[in-house]
Amino acid sequence: MTESEKPKGPRQQFGDIAPALAGYSEDVLFGQVWEDPHLPARDRSLVTVASLITSGSNEQLAFQLGKARENRVSDTELIATVTHLAFCAGWPKAMSALTVLTPGNPRAGVSPRRSGTRRPAGDHR
Repeated sequence: MTESEKPKGPRQQFGDIAPALAGYSEDVLFGQVWEDPHLPARDRSLVTVASLITSGSNEQLAFQLGKARENRVSDTELIATVTHLAFCAGWPKAMSALTVLTPGNPRAGVSPRRSGTRRPAGDHR
């Protein structure tokens, strides 16, 4: 990934509009909370993805899905998480999350064939 392809940090994106929030994001959230050794990065990513799905925060979900993959959460686990949350958080939120997670979204990178998910009985697509 080149420097121009790297996602911009909060200070670059919002520092001129909301400098305090941008600073808290970089220094506290990413600098302290994400570095807390009591919760491994992989688990933290899965918890973050689940939280964003349940709150319907799909704009932030796209970035965190990439972060989850960097932290070794598999596509199969991400899809299983969405499926589980359909019953806990609601069908519309899960279906909306799938639009961020699946191939129609160029940033998603999940292929249904790679996901390892099962189709419901009788689904012969």
